[in-house]
Amino acid sequence: MNILLTKETDWCKKAEEIVLSKLPGFKVLKGESYSSIPEELREWEGGDYLISFLSPWILSHDMLSRAKKYAINFHPGPPEYPGIGCYNFAIYNRERKYGVTCHHMDQIVDSGGIISVEEFAMPHNITVAKLKEVSMSHLLAQLERAMDILAKDGTLPISGEKWYRKAYTRREFQDLCRITVEMDKEEIRRRVRATWFPGAQDLPYVELGGYRFVLREVDLDK
Repeated sequence: MNILLTKETDWCKKAEEIVLSKLPGFKVLKGESYSSIPEELREWEGGDYLISFLSPWILSHDMLSRAKKYAINFHPGPPEYPGIGCYNFAIYNRERKYGVTCHHMDQIVDSGGIISVEEFAMPHNITVAKLKEVSMSHLLAQLERAMDILAKDGTLPISGEKWYRKAYTRREFQDLCRITVEMDKEEIRRRVRATWFPGAQDLPYVELGGYRFVLREVDLDK
């Protein structure tokens, strides 16, 4: 049995439709951040393919090895930005291009061999919400191309791309979200633009007197 690991979002529902239309019979397992690995996955006896599209779970070598042909992940960032906060660090660093990456899964997050990278221009002053929207469109197209190859029982290509660094961690991301009174206006502006997202619960933030103050609304065009 083949497995698709994903989440409960509109983008993930589109990914599910693509996978099932190309290769019917996939078992779809969904979860959100901090959710436990499903028992069905722990007990999985293996299949040809294990595909992750924005899945929240980090899998063991044992689980990954049960995929007889491919265990692949679709990462919404380029090789320069593995791990968490890929949109945010790219915006903070004022990149002029961005991309999405399809790669083999390894026990270490975003470290497996890269299958393909799709790059696109990143406009000046883009927001996190807009960059995510553009990235998801490219990621779904990348998924569809990969599934077309697998449906024809083909071999996925091997690119010459390499990861540029170890995956960004949650601690590094939280540090980016933190604003202090020592920062100048430009640094604060960069951090707010790079981390604020409509509906986000806890970022960006300032800590004063033992309290955390979170920015809820902001006009990024100011």
